[in-house]
Amino acid sequence: MAEYLKVTVQDHIATVVMDRPPVNAQNTQFREEIIQAFDSFTDRDDVRVAILTGTGKMFSAGADMKARPSSGEPGEYWNFSRWVREMFNSIHECAKPVIAAVNGPALGAGFGLVAACDIILASDNCVIGMPEIDIGLMGGAAMLQQFFGRSRARRMFYTGWRVPAAELYRTGVIECCVPLEQLMPEAMKLAAEIASKSPLAMRYAKQSMNVTMHMPARDGYRFEQGMTVALSKSEDAQEAKAAFFEKRKPEWKGR
Repeated sequence: MAEYLKVTVQDHIATVVMDRPPVNAQNTQFREEIIQAFDSFTDRDDVRVAILTGTGKMFSAGADMKARPSSGEPGEYWNFSRWVREMFNSIHECAKPVIAAVNGPALGAGFGLVAACDIILASDNCVIGMPEIDIGLMGGAAMLQQFFGRSRARRMFYTGWRVPAAELYRTGVIECCVPLEQLMPEAMKLAAEIASKSPLAMRYAKQSMNVTMHMPARDGYRFEQGMTVALSKSEDAQEAKAAFFEKRKPEWKGR
């Protein structure tokens, strides 16, 4: 039973609400619960898409500074860093698409959670930033450079600048910037659209996106063509064709 997460599943949509007041600071147990939740979604047939959000007006302020390594024991810091990486990886590698509904500040490792998601929606009180430079730490350069151009990523990394949601939307980093009360309805609407697709096709789609993002275009397209061939042999692909010609909604089997 998770202590810091509230997980619900309805209509093939898993909603994960981080609930560690006051700022959803991340300690080891928090990370373990995130990993367990998103690893489980990969194997759950009742989950086709997930939404990650926080309670109230805070997404996550990042790592719990009181829970950072301090004893100096050999290997302690490396083990700590491994748990942080794997928390992000559990979201990125989840076979189901994950929507970030960023309901407030997402800082440091909080932005790491956002960066691991597939699609980002935000409320207008959201800011993102990597403030590690101000607290004697490093972190997030790779994530920043994935989302921002050279100059902006370095400005954020060197200064800890917190970018407001309106600016993130203007520059195409997020899909919407809405009042807080509209955020979850927008996320649920998008999640329902994704959940309506073939679960097998969506699994292939996420795998294609994750693998090809690090490939040259030529190799990436070749990989994607292989996925298309595999999907075309499935029952869901045959059902999609039949439903198209018969002008009806498809009935997915997930195989």
